[in-house]
Amino acid sequence: MAEPKNGNNNRIPRGYDPEDTERRIKWLKEKKDIDFQDPPMNNPEDLKGIIENHIGFMKLPMAITGPLLVDGQYAQGEFFVPVSTLEGTLALSMSRGMYATFASGGIRVRHIKQELSRAPVFFFDNINDSFEFMNWINKNKDKIIEIAESTTRFGKVLRIDQYPIQNYLILDIVLDTQNAAGQNMVTLAAQVACDYIKEETGYNYMVESNFNSDKKASTRNMILGRGHSVVAETVLKNSVMKRILGITTDLVQKLQRPGPTISAMAGTTGTHLHISNALTAIYLATGQDTACVAENSIGHFQTEPADNNGLACRLTLPSLTVGTVGGGTRLLPQQQNLKILG
Repeated sequence: MAEPKNGNNNRIPRGYDPEDTERRIKWLKEKKDIDFQDPPMNNPEDLKGIIENHIGFMKLPMAITGPLLVDGQYAQGEFFVPVSTLEGTLALSMSRGMYATFASGGIRVRHIKQELSRAPVFFFDNINDSFEFMNWINKNKDKIIEIAESTTRFGKVLRIDQYPIQNYLILDIVLDTQNAAGQNMVTLAAQVACDYIKEETGYNYMVESNFNSDKKASTRNMILGRGHSVVAETVLKNSVMKRILGITTDLVQKLQRPGPTISAMAGTTGTHLHISNALTAIYLATGQDTACVAENSIGHFQTEPADNNGLACRLTLPSLTVGTVGGGTRLLPQQQNLKILG
């Protein structure tokens, strides 16, 4: 992984006085060459598709966190992350953790896949009809995909999976949504495709069966993923942990041992820390759908000993429903924050 640059210039200036805020804005200009300012709010006519019955804007406190050193397939280098939160200590906790990984050489990230689905369900009087329907889907899959893709300029259908249960059939229509989070994209594609199927076969459907667990934690999304699936790892130096985090690698390992057992006892989905806190703050700042945190905060976290008394930390996030176009990313403050993020 990349070696971090030394020097206090990587540390974000602290303090609550007005001049401290000004120092951070000046520091951000030096680090990212961005003239940060409170941008004007969007005009009401720009909000179509974002909100209805609009009466105004709610301004939330915003902070900058980092530095974050990333070695990824698409992101390389040093980043600073804008967050919006009402949770005291979150921004400092995130910065402290990021700086500890920064001082230890950074975080390696690998992107596994991106796919978002909508899962309509078709209804039948008996199982014979449902199985004949499955054969019809297989024979006409190319046409169904063509019709689904006609609804979007960028989305591509990756596959259509079939799940029969009782006298129902679930079609999990999976798309690559490119730079969009894609919730509306997959819904429209699925609906138009299913309208064609209904016209050809006569069978009724419901556009979402709840199989893809949209905005809900589920075993399905933990295994198959929904949105972006990523794995991240870092090796924390023991000296860095003692200096920045005030703890040793041995103690962290000891405290981590009961986690999986007690998580299983409680029936949680995944084994991890408070992923939802950070995701919500980042989502608010960058225009993501915050309700997706319900499924996006599923994760698997583990630690193990590393060379020179270091601590290897790994986190798998199978479902990150995020984008840089569409939805709340159209808002001016969120667009500015996406530029800060890079």
